[in-house]
Amino acid sequence: MKYYLYNPLANNGIKVDLPGIEAIDASKLDYKEFFGNLKKDDEVVMIGGDGTINYLINEIDCEKLKNNVYLLGNGSGNDFLNDINETIGKEILLNKYLKNLPTVRVNGLERKFINNMGLGIDGYCCEVADQIKAKAPNQKINYTSIAIKGLLFHFKPGHVKIEIDGETHEFDNAWLAPTMKGRFYGGGMMIAPGQDRFSDKLTVVVYTCGSKLKTLKNFPLIFEGKHVAKTDMVKVFTGNKIHVQFSRPVAGQIDGDTVLGVTEYWAEL
Repeated sequence: MKYYLYNPLANNGIKVDLPGIEAIDASKLDYKEFFGNLKKDDEVVMIGGDGTINYLINEIDCEKLKNNVYLLGNGSGNDFLNDINETIGKEILLNKYLKNLPTVRVNGLERKFINNMGLGIDGYCCEVADQIKAKAPNQKINYTSIAIKGLLFHFKPGHVKIEIDGETHEFDNAWLAPTMKGRFYGGGMMIAPGQDRFSDKLTVVVYTCGSKLKTLKNFPLIFEGKHVAKTDMVKVFTGNKIHVQFSRPVAGQIDGDTVLGVTEYWAEL
């Protein structure tokens, strides 16, 4: 039997219409119990986006997953689908992507992530988006607009210290410092164009610049991954054990899920 589970929070609450199929509200399920009771030939289709996958990988041990699990894309960002060169609207088999996932520790939390862990202006964008959703739940979020306003007026860069496999690097005027399992984050930004999600390494990207205008001028390059050519502003590292420290508390995000008051995080693959 094939079960369809939908995330009521995905895509600003807009539900996919599946004629003849009665989808199950995933928010009302005990995942461990649900997946534990599946028969060998049962299959599951997750309807949602990056947050839906993140919830799955943190609720069950996907290394021991015995059933086929698919994603039917219905998210607002869909960075995972962008990374694997797929689009919304069709069922994508997830199983091979749910193995060997990195873990992040931040503010007392320990979570796996499918795309990234970040802090800085990306976390700021998620924080502001949460505030907008709280006031107007059905309003479409424009993350690019939030980022531009943040760059110009609201978010201030800071000093970042990064330790990667025992090697330390420090930078002033850092705007962001994500650790990436895939190439994309932020709803279509190719922040780590060289990252392979099947690699045994993670990629850390640091965007540094003391000029707001120069930062804003070059920011659009991120959408095509061309920002990495700006080596005076963008630093790229790879490794397995990563510790990132920021000079003041800022918002962070794990696969787009906001974590407030972050000064440091540890990521490991």
